[in-house]
Amino acid sequence: HARLDTLGKVTDGSSEVRQMAIMNNKPVVVFSIVRSTGSNIVDVEKGVDKKLAELNKVLPKDIQVRKIRSNGKYVKESYDASLDSLVFGALLAVAVIWFFLRDWRATFISGIAIPLSVVPTFAVMQWAGFTLNGMSLLGLALVIGILVDDAIVEIENIVRHLKMGKSPLKASIEAAEEIGLAVVATTLTVVVVFVPVAFMGGIPGQFFKQFGLTVTVAVLFSLLVARMVTPMMAAYGMKDMPEHKGRSSMMRIYQKMLIWALNHRVVTVILSVILFAFSIMLFKTMPTSLISNVDRGEILMNVELPPGAALVDAEKVCEQLTNIVKSHSEVKNVVAFIGTPTASRRSSAGNMGEVNKASIYVSLKAKEDRHISQQGFEEMLRKEIKGVAGVRLSFSRSSGMTGKPVRIALTSNAPDKLEKTAETLIDQMRPVKGLSDVTSSASLLRPEILVKPDFERAARQGVSVMTIARTALIATLGDSDANLAKFDLKDRQINIRVQLDPHYRNDIATIGNLKVQGNNGKLLPLKSVAGLEFGSGPSQIDRFDRERQVTIEASLDSKLTLGEALKEVHKLPAFKTMDKSIREQPLGDVEIQRDVFSGFGTAIGCAVLLIYAVLVVLFGGFLHPMTIMMSLPLSLCGALLGLVFFNQSIGLYALIGITMLMGLVTKNAILLVEYALMAMKQGLPRREALITAGETRMRPILMTTIAMIAGMLPIAMGIGAGSEARAPMAISVVGGLITATLLTLLVIPVVFTYIDDFQGWLLRRLPKRPDNEISDNTAPTSSTSVKEPEKHSV
Repeated sequence: HARLDTLGKVTDGSSEVRQMAIMNNKPVVVFSIVRSTGSNIVDVEKGVDKKLAELNKVLPKDIQVRKIRSNGKYVKESYDASLDSLVFGALLAVAVIWFFLRDWRATFISGIAIPLSVVPTFAVMQWAGFTLNGMSLLGLALVIGILVDDAIVEIENIVRHLKMGKSPLKASIEAAEEIGLAVVATTLTVVVVFVPVAFMGGIPGQFFKQFGLTVTVAVLFSLLVARMVTPMMAAYGMKDMPEHKGRSSMMRIYQKMLIWALNHRVVTVILSVILFAFSIMLFKTMPTSLISNVDRGEILMNVELPPGAALVDAEKVCEQLTNIVKSHSEVKNVVAFIGTPTASRRSSAGNMGEVNKASIYVSLKAKEDRHISQQGFEEMLRKEIKGVAGVRLSFSRSSGMTGKPVRIALTSNAPDKLEKTAETLIDQMRPVKGLSDVTSSASLLRPEILVKPDFERAARQGVSVMTIARTALIATLGDSDANLAKFDLKDRQINIRVQLDPHYRNDIATIGNLKVQGNNGKLLPLKSVAGLEFGSGPSQIDRFDRERQVTIEASLDSKLTLGEALKEVHKLPAFKTMDKSIREQPLGDVEIQRDVFSGFGTAIGCAVLLIYAVLVVLFGGFLHPMTIMMSLPLSLCGALLGLVFFNQSIGLYALIGITMLMGLVTKNAILLVEYALMAMKQGLPRREALITAGETRMRPILMTTIAMIAGMLPIAMGIGAGSEARAPMAISVVGGLITATLLTLLVIPVVFTYIDDFQGWLLRRLPKRPDNEISDNTAPTSSTSVKEPEKHSV
């Protein structure tokens, strides 16, 4: 037996330093605190802050523990912004009611619908296990104007009956009976829109599940309040009102426009079709994205040095970059993390980081304390760091679903063709305007010592390939198997690492002379059974479905959206001439965006069918619900024009806004068509019934629309943390409501006449049924008389 110290050097030391952290050019120790599943991140952060304060009191004066980054702060700010939007939206909606009715009793009765709908919604959310998060609060903030819609329709109709000279009790009873079908129909159309959204699959479904169900529950409660509470409060809370005669100037203008539209039906329909065609063309040409860039005041720079670089080289580069970043007054802190973990890292292998890689986290000051946005600062910084030689730099998001926005994976069973195609594609992507930091997972090679076993000689000598590989591993990285013996102390165990002296580790001759055990325990030099040479190989090898995969990534500037970038990339010659053995596999934001557009396409299709089904059941026919459905395409133009005007793209939030429009715009058409059918059933000619419906329903339609717009204004204005992402949703809804309301009041009566003519044509060709059979139950029976309009010169 021989002593270990006669065979080599035995020392009590530490593992090789391959990772380090530097904050503002000073070495630091960084650690992360991760919340457990189901815990509240805001509460966790409060607890951490409390413990850090206690810890700093007992630590030596030259040691401090500071918090450099937190998700809890952004979550709290986003939560507060959604809550503020909810409150301000409610106040604006109530102000709209008072502006139209000019009666504080009617305003109070309508406004009370908001808390009476929201409070029980919170109870249902708690029962269902939902959390009061940004998405659920955003849902309530977005529909805050909708929650008073039913109450507005009820109270406006009651006020109209009061002005006919009726008592509050009689007016409440008759008005509630008259408007009942319309209120139920308008609410159910909104509900059936959000149910498909709540049950979408994939990531969008998880994202909007609580959002959709919260909105659905709140709207259903608003229906109960409108049908049960509002008439009761009006019956005992309202006072008699003087009879009102005459028309306002707005009503007279609308009456003239409606008469013109009815006199020029073909022109009105053609103009509507042209507008819809324009909307389709606009939708196809608009830029698409996943989520708008959110200014969180955080930037993450990825640094990559040439393969073979040492830790000290990375440290110098990070110091140089830190000085460049810190020269700007907008910067709060700069933290560099050198040595990222490798794919081969094991829990017992020590700090086996790649010392040629680093990441730099930049924390900016609050928005109000700087004059430049996060994205603007990134673009400025990208120009300044171009002068750093011998380093590959890129930017990625410090938080979010994925790293860089553009991520494309190419897969193939032919590695050589795959790598060649990836290199060609990268070269063609770099000149594309708007794309930056184009990188590939196979673009860099790292130096390697290649050990190639001579299988014939090894077999004759009785040396296995595993023995050769293990000898090479110990010579370079050292023996670090988890099952090896450890040096035991009273309070801990210390890993025992066996490896060559660093001086000999890069000497290929020394490695070749290492002994391997052969037949009968005979020791042979490694070079006798394997060839050793210096070479190079890929930094990483990825696979997808057992095929080789190369991932190409790129960042976007403010002038290019994700959808536009993908179109530009797919136009490149490398994509058009790609070998058949190579397939494209979307990753990250690209994959999520495809799921989002596919999911919302299905949700919108289901919503349209469900809206029609609800209308068929409530109106008892198949034709006049088609009149109401014609209001859907009228909203698309306004939604898209709103996004274009505010320089927004079609993304996740804009799509939920467009989906929401499907239910909202039918509300106005239902009010109009339902009253026209009721008037015709009570004996008015069709033309007079339509004019009467327009005059009677114009005010509640304008009130509900403006209340919804007012409720969404705080979100559309982009106030608070994360507002950049939420704003497109409200903008699309507001724009769609404006155009749909104006067009509904004019186009829907014209479409009504065509549908009614078609119904008459069908009835003339169908066999007649006995008089006691119901021929077309398209309107509810009501004891309320319809006031005939004043004579018009038409």
